[in-house]
Amino acid sequence: MAMWIQAQQLQGDALHQMQALYGQHFPIEVRHYLAQWIESQLWDSVELDNPAEETKAKRLLDNLVAELQRKAQLQGGEDGFLLKIKLGHYASQLKSTYDRCPLELVRCIKHILQSEQRLVQEATNVSLEGIAMDTLSQRHQQINQAFEELRVATQETENELRKLQQSQEYFIIQYQENMRIQAQLSSLSSLPPAERTQRETTLQSKRATVEAWLTREASTLQKYRLDLAEQHQKTLGLLRKQQTVILDEELIQWKRRQQLAGNGGPQEGGLDVLQSWCEKLADLIWQNRQQIRRCEHLTQQLPLPGPMVELLSKLNADITDIISALVTSTFIIEKQPPQVLKTQTKFAATVRLLVGGKLNVHMNPPQVKAVIVSEQQAKALLKNESTHSESSGEILNNNCVMEYHQATGTLSAHFRNMSLKRIKRSDRRGAESVTEEKFTVLFESQFSIGGNELVFHVKTLSLPVVVIVHGSQDNNATATVLWDNAFAEPGRVPFIVPEKVLWPQLCEALDMKYKAEMHSGRGLSEDNLVFLAQKAFSNSSNNAEDYRNMTISWAQFNRESLPGRNFTFWQWFDGVVELMKKHLKPHWNDGAILGFVNKQQAQDMLLSKPNGTFLLRFSDSEIGGITIAWVAENPNKSGERLVWNLLPYTTKDFSIRSLADRISDLNHLLFLYPDRPKDEVFSKYYTPPLCMYHQCLFLNINTSLL
Repeated sequence: MAMWIQAQQLQGDALHQMQALYGQHFPIEVRHYLAQWIESQLWDSVELDNPAEETKAKRLLDNLVAELQRKAQLQGGEDGFLLKIKLGHYASQLKSTYDRCPLELVRCIKHILQSEQRLVQEATNVSLEGIAMDTLSQRHQQINQAFEELRVATQETENELRKLQQSQEYFIIQYQENMRIQAQLSSLSSLPPAERTQRETTLQSKRATVEAWLTREASTLQKYRLDLAEQHQKTLGLLRKQQTVILDEELIQWKRRQQLAGNGGPQEGGLDVLQSWCEKLADLIWQNRQQIRRCEHLTQQLPLPGPMVELLSKLNADITDIISALVTSTFIIEKQPPQVLKTQTKFAATVRLLVGGKLNVHMNPPQVKAVIVSEQQAKALLKNESTHSESSGEILNNNCVMEYHQATGTLSAHFRNMSLKRIKRSDRRGAESVTEEKFTVLFESQFSIGGNELVFHVKTLSLPVVVIVHGSQDNNATATVLWDNAFAEPGRVPFIVPEKVLWPQLCEALDMKYKAEMHSGRGLSEDNLVFLAQKAFSNSSNNAEDYRNMTISWAQFNRESLPGRNFTFWQWFDGVVELMKKHLKPHWNDGAILGFVNKQQAQDMLLSKPNGTFLLRFSDSEIGGITIAWVAENPNKSGERLVWNLLPYTTKDFSIRSLADRISDLNHLLFLYPDRPKDEVFSKYYTPPLCMYHQCLFLNINTSLL
């Protein structure tokens, strides 16, 4: 079933390809309802080109048909009636189609499973045999098994409740019969003595029989009620357990993936699967709640001595708590606002209620409001301290009505044109700068379910945002966001992060960020990370193990300048990232830029190579600079060779003329380290001659105008 769970998460063209695998030859509904059974069969053990394997294939066909028929028989109630007919029809259809050629069924299913596996592998770029995927599949399987247990338990209590209702209705009829007998006895006084005595004896005997039955049945009804309450208690325990798994584990993990995506991690995905689980929970919780309400009605209709009123009151309170936790926890931010938020700049966000469609919240569409609050206000909110009407700024276009999307079954509010008009800052602590101050966008709404039976006030906080007023603050704000996203603990007090972390932890965050910005699988190598460690710790060791247990503080990362420089470690690294993504991304992905090499290393590497060999390394002295180092003869001393370094090129230089063209211009550059002819590496990026002519003409015209 694990494969089918993953296949349902495919999107776009991959989803269309998956859907195209199914049709009359093998309906997608069969794949869906028999997913676990289909994936557990040994289809690969059947040799399709061996006629002797037809018996094995026939057995698989018969088992498939039998499994479909069994599944059809399990369907009950109004909702299951059509499905029962449909599954029975598919069983007959598959039997008719493949009875004479069962090997074709095996061929068909093998093709479907192999195609699904290929599509899922291409989408995730992860082998399904990997440990992580196995763990994911196992977890999903456990969740689905728990849902099946809950469905069965809820159906059982529904059946027991109907029996109880029928028994109680019959009890009431017999009770009315007893009252009628009592009335008849009371009316005997007007009859002659002889007739009165005869009828009185008969009626008293009948009354004694009915009252004895009523006494026994009252005891039986009370036992039924207590047993049913006990069953509901067990079901509520299972619901709580399942809800904890989905909300406190799966949803929290999704939020963590969403946070890491802010640092360039893989997109969070899986929200539709989460919604389907939450909707199943909502459905089961609501069914159980309705059952408990019906039990309360039966108890009120026929009061009997015992603890039932208190028991049902407790059950009702418990189920209300469970559904309240589900509704409030599933009001989430699907698309986060930008974490570096510039005032007077348009931004967007999307909030979603995962159970909104299932609970029919869209029948009276709620409005969502967004306000920006400070870290202190966020802490107060999570402590349920009143912060009504408090905000730390003004957001324009901050109200939006939730819309229901029939095709996807989602209820969401899309804020498309918000803008932060002004911000109110707090008093800063110690050396903290404005780009270290964190805010959050609070989204809140109010709505009711069950015909105003339950009213919910829901709220959710965005990931921390850093507010800037000028583009020059962007890199420091990004540092605050990267550190927060990478090292925030689940369930933390807003927005506490560790003051220092292990160096390998920071390496992971930097590599994630770098790969995302380069749109490349080529991230930071171990040598690159050693270079960065040397820079961060002012250390000369070339051994990665020496840095394994070292810690780096926030101050070392982006508060204190590097020795002899007027910029921090992060500012230097961010400058490299900006330069690369704007101008040099293709060259990095081609492997043409070593980059993370210091001056001495470059000299040692180049002196062992022929004259004209060069390499590209990031400047140590200038943010966002890259320099060309090459080896050549010393013109002032015959026989001596030197490594020369050009002044660093920056974004400004590459806006005028590209790196490839500049390398082409320098005739003394012959081989890219270690030994690749430069034209072989860079010629595909050279500006064509005609474009060069127009570029020169443009420059000459501008020069003459000046």
